Amino acid sequence: MDQFIKTEEQFELISKINDLKPVFRHREPELDQLGSFPFADFQDLKNIDYPTLTLPKEYGGQGLGLYEYILAQEAISEGSGATGLSIGWHNGIVLEYAENNHWEQDAADWLLKEIANGAIINSAATENNAGSPTRGALPRTTVIRDGKDLVINGEKTFTSASPVLDYIIVTCTNEIGIVEMIVVPKDSPGVSILETWDMLSMRGTASHTLILENVRVSGNHILKALPATKTEAKGWMLHIPACYLGIAAAARKYAVDFAASYIPTSLGKPIAETPNIKHIIGEMELELSIARHMLYGTVERYEQAEDKTTLQESLDITKIAVTNGAIKIVDLAMKIVGSRALSQSNPMHRYYLNVRAGLYNPPMEDMIKSKLASAAIDAAKKDEN
Repeated sequence: MDQFIKTEEQFELISKINDLKPVFRHREPELDQLGSFPFADFQDLKNIDYPTLTLPKEYGGQGLGLYEYILAQEAISEGSGATGLSIGWHNGIVLEYAENNHWEQDAADWLLKEIANGAIINSAATENNAGSPTRGALPRTTVIRDGKDLVINGEKTFTSASPVLDYIIVTCTNEIGIVEMIVVPKDSPGVSILETWDMLSMRGTASHTLILENVRVSGNHILKALPATKTEAKGWMLHIPACYLGIAAAARKYAVDFAASYIPTSLGKPIAETPNIKHIIGEMELELSIARHMLYGTVERYEQAEDKTTLQESLDITKIAVTNGAIKIVDLAMKIVGSRALSQSNPMHRYYLNVRAGLYNPPMEDMIKSKLASAAIDAAKKDEN
């Protein structure tokens, strides 16, 4: 990872996170439990002011960009995947605002000041049995006007970091069928968290169900109305493959350390010196290098692009390729460690489970392949004419 650190500012940022990685790794077994969440990790990240990483400087933040954010997300996730993915949503949403300035100004002003003062945010868009928002599902969660207030009713699933959120950005359908993003303070009357998150993967994200029952908020809590067609390219969503790459890096480190130190009596030397294990390690190194070059190359092109919407295909492909590469790296690491990797006391079983959650974070692989296939078929038809 060091070769991708380009500035002194980036070096200092990653150094702070590297100091925390062993601590996160030591705590990570606690996140195998139902109802767990990395509270202490979040406090450590607050202590280094990480939740203001992408907050614009005019609001009291550090004002760093996509490259620093992705570097940091990979590093955090090498310590704890659940911690990395959970905090990633917060900083990513803030970065999207910093890039696009796409919120109502009054709402943005007060929410960003809250973040400067320590508030943690995430969005809640997915609904049970309604389909994914990335596939065009409209919210069944509703908002109606009542004088100067808004009244919200509905349920949202996959509300990551729910135990520590101060504000939740909820997608709602209003009286005339327009989808609006509304900021809901988690301590509002009628807001509750139903602890439904029992996944084997990424259990520590505490992505529980959000219940909204006649929740009343001020009319100035509307961040924006969503357009009928999405035009914004979301470079910040690369925090997803960065997270799974961090998990893969942790698995790779454990496997290489194990191979270099494990000396079977029958062999009389570390298994890392055998041709087969060397070959697997080399394959892991190649996969990790390819994934990092692709990820950070896409980040650089995104930051340099004048029209970022032209990078949407690159963002989609990078997520799929890097996530699949991360899964392959972990699978290779499992082969090196052997059957003991499935032990409850061995961190490899957690890496194996957690990295597979990347298959179900957006964008989905089937959607991207379908888009690519349609484009290829359309191009072939044009060539025939």
